[in-house]
Amino acid sequence: MQTSIRSGRVRLWTERFGSPADPTVLLIMGTATQGIGWPDALVEGLVGIGRQVIRFDHRDTGRSDSVDFAAEPYALADLAADATAVLDGHDVAAAHVAGISLGGTIGQWLAVHRPDRVRTLTAISSSPMGHNPGPAWARAFAGQPAADGELPPPTARFRRHVTAPARGLDADVETWRVLNGDVLPFDEPAARRFVEESYARARDLAAATNHDLAGRHWDDDRRAPLSRITAPTLVVHGDADPLFPPAHGEALAAQIPGSRLEIVPGMGHHPFFAPGLTRRITELIARHTA
Repeated sequence: MQTSIRSGRVRLWTERFGSPADPTVLLIMGTATQGIGWPDALVEGLVGIGRQVIRFDHRDTGRSDSVDFAAEPYALADLAADATAVLDGHDVAAAHVAGISLGGTIGQWLAVHRPDRVRTLTAISSSPMGHNPGPAWARAFAGQPAADGELPPPTARFRRHVTAPARGLDADVETWRVLNGDVLPFDEPAARRFVEESYARARDLAAATNHDLAGRHWDDDRRAPLSRITAPTLVVHGDADPLFPPAHGEALAAQIPGSRLEIVPGMGHHPFFAPGLTRRITELIARHTA
């Protein structure tokens, strides 16, 4: 069932599957990525074991409203408020929250600041929400080594890709290829279908770049200690992640009491275009939310 939910002045596209009587899994996508980035096979797998599943388009993506960022800037707390508005709109008091990349950071924020809304947390391909990658990125682009104790920057291949001038559908498919990592096969036809569908359903493709602007806000709420998280937490990370190398997942798990770290061999930053990984991630979420 597709529904539009209001979060303040913003309307968010949401899609709900399964029975409202079943425990809810809220799926939160990454930066500038529409909710349909969560594969149908993953959704169907979770529904099949007795979960209600909700996915949604972030503001500035897909069928959700776009925002004039210059007039109404927003930060991580606002994206987290959107997630709670989605739960409210579907009459869900608390959910199993599963987020990838930015979605995992939003999940951390909720688990720290709104623990009553988070039954369990699954953070995939994520980094500690209080970690500011800016200095490490700047040093890497300048050809300088990381500072002592600093989490590693993206790989050289990823850095070359993000500085390339190419834009458009083919360039976006190439982005997913790079995020897939260099170990496991890349399902290019599936990635191309996803990019084409994303283009077709987006109200304003350019608005998604606002997520990068939002990510530059480092308010005190992002620096709250992750040791305050009480929800059972699973950290899933690929050992071939080109954006957040494995040390990011290790650091995240180390900061959350009682968390479990699952390092997936060969997995890059985005697992869903590598054959077999959608099923693996589905199984991990299913077990963690049992």
